[in-house]
Amino acid sequence: MSAGVLIEDGRRAAHLRTYPSGGPPARFSKTLLCPACGSSNVAQMLGDNGGVSYVCTACGHSWS
Repeated sequence: MSAGVLIEDGRRAAHLRTYPSGGPPARFSKTLLCPACGSSNVAQMLGDNGGVSYVCTACGHSWS
């Protein structure tokens, strides 16, 4: 989404970029990938003892 803004003299326009999330998109993705199949369909699970583990919803592989 972008918006145009006219300078007071009316001869030049500056274009502002607006982002829906309030900031620019990240340069590097922090997406977690499954080590078995490479899918990004990963869910985070909380264990009974407070530990964190992950499961791939594509292939079923789980790891912590």
